[in-house]
Amino acid sequence: MNSTKSEKLVRFTLDPASGVPVYRQIIRQIEHSIVARKLEPGDKLPTIRSLAVELKINPNTIAKAYGELEIRGLVTTQVGSGTFISTKKPAMEEFERENLLLERTARFVHEMRSLGASRTEMIDLVRDFKED
Repeated sequence: MNSTKSEKLVRFTLDPASGVPVYRQIIRQIEHSIVARKLEPGDKLPTIRSLAVELKINPNTIAKAYGELEIRGLVTTQVGSGTFISTKKPAMEEFERENLLLERTARFVHEMRSLGASRTEMIDLVRDFKED
């Protein structure tokens, strides 16, 4: 692992109303970031303590998520250095991918509707969206 790489900025968001345990939400977001190449092998994850403070949750929840990711081989922990993304890619079953897509789409549609956007406006926004 290349421990000289700096910590990448990945925005973690929690949805307490989703019914999904918080540690699982963190795992999913890290897996998604790996699949989307926002996190790459050697990238350092935030410390347990700093992420717990940022998300205002118990550090044991972060430790549980990181531990699960380590068991799956997606991260490695180097004592005194931190937790780093490994070279292993998440095994995402098609139904899991489909569920994630539906979940994200539902969140997007709900947020846009709360802002008064019509279906046509949403479609136009997605079609015309330019990534950074």
